[in-house]
Amino acid sequence: MESIFVCLEFQTDWWQVMTSSFMRNALIGGTLVAIAAGVIGYFVVVRGTAFAAHALAHIGLPGATGAVLLGLPVTLGLAVFCVGGAIVIGALGRRAGDREVATGTVLAFAVGLGLYFSSQATRSSSTMTNVLFGNLLAISPQELIVFAAFLVGVVAVVCAVFRPLLFASVNERVARSRRVPVRALSVLFMVLLGLVVTMSVQVVGTLLLFALVVTPAATAIMLTPRPGRAIALALVLNLLSVWAGLVVATMFSLPPSFCIVTIACTIWLVVRLTGRSRQVQL
Repeated sequence: MESIFVCLEFQTDWWQVMTSSFMRNALIGGTLVAIAAGVIGYFVVVRGTAFAAHALAHIGLPGATGAVLLGLPVTLGLAVFCVGGAIVIGALGRRAGDREVATGTVLAFAVGLGLYFSSQATRSSSTMTNVLFGNLLAISPQELIVFAAFLVGVVAVVCAVFRPLLFASVNERVARSRRVPVRALSVLFMVLLGLVVTMSVQVVGTLLLFALVVTPAATAIMLTPRPGRAIALALVLNLLSVWAGLVVATMFSLPPSFCIVTIACTIWLVVRLTGRSRQVQL
């Protein structure tokens, strides 16, 4: 145990590192992802699609490794497979049970395909590591433009369908009886989730994505039953986790993904132990 803490050496030049260009890109990229994850994360929790969110991150794996083989941007490969997988899951998973089966089947095929692509190119080994654990410090200016476009699209669509999407998420059966296009909204939501997962994977990776997309939203729901306030609070918690995580990572030379996830999970645990769950109110 002592050897673990001995490795935590305070970096006296941390402020110089924080003001560098690559760190500025990391802060901007992390902020864009935090906002997108905060907006969509609430619906992930309410709709009970946390497994789908986690699965989509892994479904993007063959897209990333395949993009390396073809010499294409990793973000493009991730987006194609995440959104494509989201459409398949949304279209086939009409009921909760069907959605779980569709998600698991698509996930299994995608992981197998990703391993095959990875075996075909030595360069994909580093790509796979970045996809699994994230690499926020490697975000490029071009990726920031793509992230900004994704964020604008996600926020615009969520604002446009907020009421029917919330209705269908909280009480799907009643929404169907009121002729709300539940299936179309399900597919649309999964597409939005695919875009957010594409962004989030490059911040915390597939293995840690749950803590950025789901955990802050779950924390917010425990603190307030009102959707608008919960989404705003989830967004704030995401921003706090990303910003504080980057600062701590820079001060002690730690992996940013580890710090971001640790902060998000610690906040959730404190609220879980001291608070009470609230019922969602329309």
